[in-house]
Amino acid sequence: MRPANYHTHTCFCDGVHAPGELVAEAIRLGCPELGFSGHSYTAFDSSFCMSPEGTREYIAAVRGLQESCREKICIRLGVEQDYYSDAPVDGYDYVIGSVHYVKKDGCYLSVDESRESQTEYVRRFYHGDYYGFIEDYYKNLADLYRKTRCQIIGHFDLVKKFNGPGDLFDPQHPRYRAAVDLALEALLQAPVRMEVNMGAIARGYLTEPYPARDILTRWLAAGKEVLFSSDCHHAQQLLFGYDLYEDFVRSCREA
Repeated sequence: MRPANYHTHTCFCDGVHAPGELVAEAIRLGCPELGFSGHSYTAFDSSFCMSPEGTREYIAAVRGLQESCREKICIRLGVEQDYYSDAPVDGYDYVIGSVHYVKKDGCYLSVDESRESQTEYVRRFYHGDYYGFIEDYYKNLADLYRKTRCQIIGHFDLVKKFNGPGDLFDPQHPRYRAAVDLALEALLQAPVRMEVNMGAIARGYLTEPYPARDILTRWLAAGKEVLFSSDCHHAQQLLFGYDLYEDFVRSCREA
């Protein structure tokens, strides 16, 4: 089976390439489909999301490619809708729901901007209680389907992005496990797929995909579906990690 990727960012948000360049690469790789997923507009942080004008340009560009390239590849117009985004999702072919922030004391705290900012937020807003920060993240995740009406859950355990050395928190800690359980149980009841996201591996943060092995094992055991995601921000990453995805999913199914 030839792979497809549905988590693809362009120069309209925090990706490098124009949509047409990514389509050309997908055709070269023999992909049957390519899905675009620009970051939805968030009024409080314009550092990585599409602007309202950019969103309109993004939609027009992808819809144009759908028409001009229809004989070569199936192109789908999606959006990565943040939990705190109020941008409309009508008219997209699909929605990836993601949590990139927690809100504390009226402030939006980025989950994945940098290790330095994350640890500073925990120190300043949670008095050093990493599990308090984690609990707020997973509470948002538990509510993600209701808020975004997504079809795909993006990078389930994104909060672990900077914990590669394991020095920020213990993913086996009872409070961490309880927070994961809260989100997982809620999303198991929703009509959604979970992506197996290779983005943190591609960018050198982690050696394991999102979600962690034990989380994915539980998801699959419940009969829920998954799909591959490179979380592409550069054309060279379009199918990054696909072989790892197949092996990882197989091992979780057999666990």
